[in-house]
Parts: sequence; structure tokens; C-alpha cells
Amino acid sequence: MDKFKAMNIFIGIVEAGSLTAAAERLGVSLAAVVRSLAALEESLGVRLLNRSTRRIALTEEGRDYLERSRRLLADLADMENAVAARRARPSGRLTITAPVMFGRLHVAPVVTDFLAEHPEMSVELLLVDRVLDLLDESIDLALRIGPLPDSGLVAVPVGSTRRVTCASPAYLARHGRPTHPAELAGHAAIRLTGLGDGHEWHFERGGERLRVPVRGSFATNQVDVALDACRKGIGCGRFLAYQVQAAEGAGELQRVLDDWAPPAVPVSLLYPHGRLLPSRVRAFVDWAVPRLRLRLTPGTPQATGQSHPLS
Repeated sequence: MDKFKAMNIFIGIVEAGSLTAAAERLGVSLAAVVRSLAALEESLGVRLLNRSTRRIALTEEGRDYLERSRRLLADLADMENAVAARRARPSGRLTITAPVMFGRLHVAPVVTDFLAEHPEMSVELLLVDRVLDLLDESIDLALRIGPLPDSGLVAVPVGSTRRVTCASPAYLARHGRPTHPAELAGHAAIRLTGLGDGHEWHFERGGERLRVPVRGSFATNQVDVALDACRKGIGCGRFLAYQVQAAEGAGELQRVLDDWAPPAVPVSLLYPHGRLLPSRVRAFVDWAVPRLRLRLTPGTPQATGQSHPLS
């Protein structure tokens, strides 16, 4: 007896609502459906369906067997698709979203390298500093920075980043270097209005947590603009570490209060579901995850935004 075939026929009977309808849907004879169900029940030693000339109804054992059969067949299909996906050359279109600056520095290089290796693929990269709904907007993958809500999405960790406070050497020469968050009351702050802590910066050290109000003459919702103002000495700025890495390396910005930096926040690659993942999505996940992890590892050339494919 082919148990997998019998499971499929049993599921077909339940979904079609009758043995006759199941036979038509599955393209087999009614006699074959009847024999398969009878053999399955006999092998299990239980009745799965109560049936009359007009209707069928699942028994309690039938409901349990139906649920377990669906899970088992889905796992089998998932396994076969995963093997087939690794063998097949991926093709098709992907839509990927990421925060603007992170996407420009880290996601875009990974995407373009991926396309160079997979010419049958095409990608639309949406760089926006807001959370897009993957299901509602038909997006295949998203890069997210920060804690994730329990959304039912599959999340693959690719690294982490910290929120840091910076200022230009010229600003620090004029106004002094703060050594405690409370001293920011005497400093100008460049506020990012898109962040939750635009008017109040959070600090943490050794279990002590502080919320410090900040003020300044300049606020913006664009990271690039805030970075430029910080480099020009307008005030202290609050950024994610990857955003200031190039300016730090060039000597344009220096970190302050680094011993008070809050814990790192995760960076994750998200997609809507794990079962029956299309080969084009699986191919990109397999390609991107190790490369993004390398780019987010401090001290590597990739972490500064340089593109070096994995060997």
C-alpha cells in the first residue's frame, strides 16, 4: 500500500466532499478511491470517515489523521522543492525592501553581485525608511533593523548594530567633549525626527538607564542630511553605527559617550513563509545571508561598504 498516495486520496475526499467528487478531481476511478480509503482504514484499524449515500463526515480519528497527513505531505513537498531548487537555475523577479541608507550601503551591493551571478533573475529594490507590509504589498523579502514583533514572518538574523552619539572634531574643540549623558543639556543636538527618540535620547551603562531631553537648532527626517550637519559642526548627532562608519574612518566624526551606548539592535532578513519557498527567494536568501553577515562584522572591508564577494 502506498501510504502517501492513500493520504492524498483521503485529503481529496475530505476537500471534495464526496468519494465521487474526489475521484473526478483526482482523475481516478470511483472504485480506486473506495479501495484506497478502505485499505487505509484497515491498515490504521480505525474509521476515518462516517459516510452515507448523501454525505461524509470526519470521525475524531479522521480529523486528527487529516491534520497530520497535511503536515506530513507539506513537509515532504517542502523537502523535495528545496532539493529541486538547489539543482535548478533560479529565475524570475524579486521585490526587496530595506531602510534607505542601509540598503544603499549594504543591500544594493549584495543584490547587484547576485544579479551578476544569476542573469535569469531581476530585482526591484525598494529603499524606504518605513515598514512595508510584505503580504499586502507583494514584497518577497525585507531587511529590518531593530526588535521584531511577532508577525508570523520568517526572520533570519544577519547581524546587529548599535546606536552611537557623534560630533565633529571642530564642534568638540569649541564646546568640549561630554563625558556623561546629562552634559548634553549644554550641547546642541541634531535631531532625527523619524526616530522614536528624536526629542529624548536613551543611554545605558551597567544596568543604569537614562532618558535625556535634547535640544538644538536643526532637525530632519533624513539621515544623510543629519550626517552632513553633524560633519559641519552644527551639533551632536545620534546615529546607527553603520551610518557613521565612513565619516569616522575619514576623521570627520568622533564618537562620544560610547560607554553609555545602548545594547546593539538586531538586523534581520525577513520573508513571509518558510514552507514551499520559491526557488528564486531561496536562492537569494542562501546568497545574501552569509554576505550580509560578513558586511556587518566590524573590521572587515565589507563593513565599510566595500564589495568583496565570498570566495
